[in-house]
Amino acid sequence: MLLPEFDIDESRWSGVAEAPAPGRQLAVAQALRALLPADCVLSRDEELHPYECDGLAVFRQQPMLVVLPRTETEVRAVLLACRRLEVPVVARGAGTGLSGGAMPHAAGVVLSLARFDRILQIDPAARIARVQPGVRNLAVSEAAAAYGLFYAPDPSSQIACTIGGNVAENSGGVHCLKYGLTLHNVLGLRGCTIDGEPIELGGCALDAPGLDLLALSIGSEGLLLVVTEVILKLLPKPELAQVVMASFDDVGKAGEAVAAIIAAGIIPSGLEMMDRKATAAVEPFVRAGYDLAAEAILLAESDGTPDEVADEVRAMERVLQANGATAIAVSASEAERLRFWSGRKNAFPAAGRISPDYYCMDGTIPRNRLGHMLKAIERMEHKYGLKCMNVFHAGDGNLHPLILFDANRSGEWERADRFGADILELCVQLGGTITGEHGVGVEKLNSMCVQFSPAERAAFFSVKRAFDPPGLLNPGKCIPTLARCAEYGRMHVRHGQLPHPDLPRF
Repeated sequence: MLLPEFDIDESRWSGVAEAPAPGRQLAVAQALRALLPADCVLSRDEELHPYECDGLAVFRQQPMLVVLPRTETEVRAVLLACRRLEVPVVARGAGTGLSGGAMPHAAGVVLSLARFDRILQIDPAARIARVQPGVRNLAVSEAAAAYGLFYAPDPSSQIACTIGGNVAENSGGVHCLKYGLTLHNVLGLRGCTIDGEPIELGGCALDAPGLDLLALSIGSEGLLLVVTEVILKLLPKPELAQVVMASFDDVGKAGEAVAAIIAAGIIPSGLEMMDRKATAAVEPFVRAGYDLAAEAILLAESDGTPDEVADEVRAMERVLQANGATAIAVSASEAERLRFWSGRKNAFPAAGRISPDYYCMDGTIPRNRLGHMLKAIERMEHKYGLKCMNVFHAGDGNLHPLILFDANRSGEWERADRFGADILELCVQLGGTITGEHGVGVEKLNSMCVQFSPAERAAFFSVKRAFDPPGLLNPGKCIPTLARCAEYGRMHVRHGQLPHPDLPRF
């Protein structure tokens, strides 16, 4: 049952980051130091500064304290103390997130899981890995490689991002089209509620009794529980993988080719798009071998047995040629395949080489609207006087426009922010969503007002309240209060309703 608007006490959920009262930091620090080893509680300014933001550095806030527990017993003790003292808690992994989801609360504690960095078990017979949340994404596949297995989700930050953060954001990566997001590759997890109560969701069995709280928790951005252990699904490493790289003289044609590949019944293991601005930035950085004359390129990977790959590559080549590809190249070796992917994987650092700052957006649209979106972004570039590189998980319609700006120039961040909001609004109008894999955090709070009605937001709050009655876990993130949406008057979409009901939805 949806909660009516007046049932929400917004003062408990706004997450307004007011500085702690005098003496508050000392009192909380003393309480936590009574529970943890001395080196597990950080309180000096120079110790707190590294935790003031995640990868979205435009949103910064120094926390009151940082704790670095080593065991679940210590995590429970911290949560119980914070619950008793009514102190907000923000769980943090590697800090590579791009939506401000790990930004601290000024009067709160950052609970870092960095020391939960052990791979507890690799079971090749059951094809599972049991890991702590501070384990790096790539480390799982490195450990599983000895058994001919790998962990499929591979965000661009996989060398640094952690499994706990992947669970919080439901991360994907270039191979999520075939193998799924984090949601599809996590079998179970263990964690603690704000009351310090251990909770286990899912497991190694094919199904679990009761409601599917595992799926609810994945992507919940630290609002519901603190994860302490995760069971991951491992897959056999394919015998062979090849990448087809196709060039197009028009971004619309490239978008149509993506839709045509899926319509032909082909599900590549990866299907990515980069526009000309992105390839121009990436090529001098990694020498991936991209066609710099093309308006857009597609990278489509096939994996499996040699015969399966050969058949699928031929099928993709036929579809690409029929949809206007001006050039097609197929990786001839594993080294060349990795080189083709290196450009896509390094798009974000490449943007950092050519611009003082960049703002990475994350939205999702129907894949047959990719060309429409790219042309709209070109118009927005003129509107805001800023350049935008575009890299897409094209196969599932997940966009990552990179808006280039200089924060040292007056007004440029504000223009970049409005540019990004326009992109997300158009995602909704085209029948998509305001996020794909980066989460909402603080970045997309206003855009949540665009997509969801008051009744829907009230339902989100009811779930939050069921897990976290005092609202202490990551407050002020992901779900905007009704008052915030009422204040957000510049958007064209109101209360989750589209401004153009005649616009086709796909």
